[in-house]
Amino acid sequence: MKEGILIINKPNGITSHDVVSFVRRKFQMRQVGHAGTLDPLATGVLVILLGKSTKLFDRFVAFDKSYRATLRLGLKTSTADIMGKTLEERSSEGIDQPKVEEVFKKFIGDIEQLPPMVSAVKHKGKRLYKIAWTGQQVERTARKVRIDDLRVLKFIGPEVEFFMSCSKGTYVRQLAEDVGEVLGCGACISQIERTRVGHFDIKEAVSLEDLNEGHIRSWIN
Repeated sequence: MKEGILIINKPNGITSHDVVSFVRRKFQMRQVGHAGTLDPLATGVLVILLGKSTKLFDRFVAFDKSYRATLRLGLKTSTADIMGKTLEERSSEGIDQPKVEEVFKKFIGDIEQLPPMVSAVKHKGKRLYKIAWTGQQVERTARKVRIDDLRVLKFIGPEVEFFMSCSKGTYVRQLAEDVGEVLGCGACISQIERTRVGHFDIKEAVSLEDLNEGHIRSWIN
């Protein structure tokens, strides 16, 4: 039985569970799980737990995380990202980098964030994203989260590339949507990369193509 963790650089277009399935086939073992879901759109650091290390799920999920993402101004969708159905398009004319930076300041620190419908949060025992697939909307309770760093990296309207460092349970897609509402033009995510989970950085993450047993790390409690 193989045990330990893998730091995977998840590619675009597949689910976190797809990565788990790939690892199960690769190492011919069943006891494999991931710590912290990434959407199909998202790339970057995905921690995979092997063997007895799957029992450490809660510890890894609790780690702070960092993201590099791009929000698209003027577009509101059903999933808060460009993969969703377009709900509304508004003009973002007149919105420049200083305006975005000013709004970003409002979201730094301890805030309350409403989980998006397309998320793994449960409502009456059912995942919200499964409810969203039926076209339904349900009442959600805002959760306290923390954003330590939020800054613009590049502004080429209508797209804004930004960096965010935050606590567990913070949704980048929801942040983009909330920022868009404050700006008055709406916004959604067009690209997202998780660059860090705890002290595990994207620079040390391995691609699925290069993955082998030599990449399994031991984890000391």
